[in-house]
Amino acid sequence: MYGTMHQSVVGRALESHAFGLDIVNIRDYSTDKHHRTDDYPFGGGAGMVMTPQPIVDAVRAVDPEHRCRRIFMSPRGKVFDQAKAKELAEAGDLLILCGSYEGVDERAITLCIDEEISIGDYVLTSGDLAAMVVINALCRHIPGVLGSAESAEDESFSEPLLEYPQYTRPQEFEGLRVPDVLLSGNHAHIAAWRREQQLAVTRERRPDLLEKLEKKE
Repeated sequence: MYGTMHQSVVGRALESHAFGLDIVNIRDYSTDKHHRTDDYPFGGGAGMVMTPQPIVDAVRAVDPEHRCRRIFMSPRGKVFDQAKAKELAEAGDLLILCGSYEGVDERAITLCIDEEISIGDYVLTSGDLAAMVVINALCRHIPGVLGSAESAEDESFSEPLLEYPQYTRPQEFEGLRVPDVLLSGNHAHIAAWRREQQLAVTRERRPDLLEKLEKKE
């Protein structure tokens, strides 16, 4: 996870101190002589469950005064979206717990966690990837991370519509041309075309988002 987060846009933002990232190994806080952090679930069932002691001790050591907003990446959490990314970007310090195995002992969640977040209706082998998705999405709303302040707003899901088609050079490629309107220099016509494309693409691929737009308007 550490190496991945230090690449590309996020990596440059970390190097410039636009935001900070510390990774804590929960295993370091285990009091088990073998530093185990999991055990068999009470009541039976497949797999292993993360034990509460290492998690609780790690969270209390990192955030003793509970100044962070504490998040647990969980399939049962509220589904992450663009609005939540912007909210978290403005929330101050965050602490994200990445689960593993078959889950986390509920007592650790009760004692330490403020909210649970899911990135979709599927299950990963651990919460690391989910946490990276959240960090990547929210850091785009932090000043200094993106090259253009408009980029974070003028894109898919800044409102409940998918993004319009994008084109760059050359003007023609393998018989396919850039739409004439984008070459016209008429910004009003370009804006209208892009809006039409957003509505068309959203209607075709995510009609559920149009319902959100209608409620918003």
